[in-house]
Amino acid sequence: MTQQTSKDQLIKAGKRTIDIEAKAVADLSPRINEDFVAACELILNCKGRTIVTGMGKSGHIGNKIAATLASTGTPSFFVHPGEASHGDLGMITRDDVVIGISNSGSSSEVVALLPMLKRMGIPLIGMAGKADSPLAQAANVNLDISIESEACPLDLAPTTSTTVTLAMGDALAIALLEARGFTAEDFAFSHPGGALGRKLLLKVEDIMHKDSEVPRVEPDTLLSQALVEMTEKGFGMTTVVDEGGQLLGVFTDGDLRRCVDQGADLGKAIMSNVMSSNPKTVHLNMLAAEALGIMEERQITALVVADDEQRAVGVVHMHDILRAGVM
Repeated sequence: MTQQTSKDQLIKAGKRTIDIEAKAVADLSPRINEDFVAACELILNCKGRTIVTGMGKSGHIGNKIAATLASTGTPSFFVHPGEASHGDLGMITRDDVVIGISNSGSSSEVVALLPMLKRMGIPLIGMAGKADSPLAQAANVNLDISIESEACPLDLAPTTSTTVTLAMGDALAIALLEARGFTAEDFAFSHPGGALGRKLLLKVEDIMHKDSEVPRVEPDTLLSQALVEMTEKGFGMTTVVDEGGQLLGVFTDGDLRRCVDQGADLGKAIMSNVMSSNPKTVHLNMLAAEALGIMEERQITALVVADDEQRAVGVVHMHDILRAGVM
């Protein structure tokens, strides 16, 4: 076999696999029907958790489906069917609903659980590829995951079947997410330790500099004195406020360069004459990620934080946001 022939065969096999699996997933669309609605309603009406179980490759996919459900507003976890028969069945309560996964619908470990689930009166959603299988027949509703063939040329290794099962699980999770009105912030609460959680939960007030850390000068302050305040506070800017803390303007390194270019007398100029009025501000409750977006758009490194009365209550710096892990 030549090297080129080998490369051609590898590419051909890869593309064939993608085509087979893509078609199988597309074939699922007509099956999003009344059975799918019934499955969603069983889960939405469930007072407990959604338990997912499956053996072998179906179990691996079931683990992923349970994780997706749990992170999108449906309390869920995976129970290994083999372990369930040896004690873990105690993890399942009468308030729960079970999703049983088996392409054949006849996996012995899953089938062994069916009598006990029936006895306990636990609703069962099947994901089986054969309507006449024990799993599909025992289920309150079965979601059809049948396929024409596996992508494996031997029609043995679970490939297309696992892809289709995962797609059906995702369809279920997203339908439930939308039915619950699940939001991006809700999602972040399920991921507080990750970058997504930091991006969606961290607010400006959580990381801003406040009180004595905020550079402040009054409108009649000499520019030379304002430069001292800017240097001490280290933000490359200062707020200009009245006696009540009301924000009147800001003065930045960029404003200083303009003063120099215009030949201003740096020893005599006062802030009311050189400050930038109506500066862009952010609110305490604004997401840090949104504040970072404003900085990037305006090509600045710091923003004044103002309250509802437009008083300068803080300063948020780009470095603080990046250090917090918001990218």
